[in-house]
Amino acid sequence: MRSLMEAFLVSTGIVALAEMGDKTQLLSLVLAARFRKPWPIVLGILVATLANHGLAGAAGAWVTTLLGPDVLRWVLGGSFIAMAVWMLIPDKLDEGDGDAAPRFGVFGTTLIAFFLAEMGDKTQIATVMLAAQYNAWGAVVLGTTLGMMLANAPVVWFGERITRRVPIRIVHVISAVIFAVLGVIALLGWG
Repeated sequence: MRSLMEAFLVSTGIVALAEMGDKTQLLSLVLAARFRKPWPIVLGILVATLANHGLAGAAGAWVTTLLGPDVLRWVLGGSFIAMAVWMLIPDKLDEGDGDAAPRFGVFGTTLIAFFLAEMGDKTQIATVMLAAQYNAWGAVVLGTTLGMMLANAPVVWFGERITRRVPIRIVHVISAVIFAVLGVIALLGWG
């Protein structure tokens, strides 16, 4: 039980921090400014995140069945350290993100744009790694989804007022330190 709670809480914290200033958070801001309908946007983010992170978590759990514990330890340790470095590189919103056809409505446009923007994103990769680390698919997916919602829902409702008050650079450095510590822990086999 402690392991599941730890997986949930670590996943929530890491993704909430990693998402600050991320391109999907910027996409949330763009969607909120464009549509001004927070509930369908937040629901679209929730469904897109559950689907995307559900697949990412399943991939992470699957990896644990392919790799032996020693190889997995080195892969995870190296991946967490690489993620620490990646956290220090600021994200920018790609051209065309959030420009899905309005015929899908606010919810559908958000769902599609957010799911696609999250592909290969830091938080998706973190979900794969955390699911492999903890071997607790459900706890990790629920945690990463909660972290995503904690970072994005307030942006949809309160917009730039939040992003201006949060020191994004400091949040990224804290996230990088956490990923580096997880990497060292994995490499040393302490987890």
